[in-house]
Amino acid sequence: QVQLVESGGALVQSGGSLRLSCVASGISLARYVIGWSRQVPGKERERIACISSSDGMFKYTASVKGRFRLSLDSDKNTMYLQMNSLTPEDTGVYYCATALFKGYYDCDGVKFGMWGQGTQVTVSS
Repeated sequence: QVQLVESGGALVQSGGSLRLSCVASGISLARYVIGWSRQVPGKERERIACISSSDGMFKYTASVKGRFRLSLDSDKNTMYLQMNSLTPEDTGVYYCATALFKGYYDCDGVKFGMWGQGTQVTVSS
């Protein structure tokens, strides 16, 4: 059974930093397209960071590029999202996710199909 378990969400002041973690069981993250999405109040869930399994390239949505960094520790089967220079607009529920199928794919070629339960990030002004 596949499980993705996030942790690290918290209340933080504007300008602060957080690191989210996502431990996987039942799959090897290194063999999948992986990443993070978030859902902010009143909006649809949005993919914000991704690693292509084909070439290891990182992709970020414009609103987080330069501030957030996705990483993978294959030995721990854990992915991380380092978030810096947080603003109140970053408030939302953050989900780690993977593609449904393992293999060598580009981020743009697949959708996320497996999700964690989400972790709340709240940034106060």
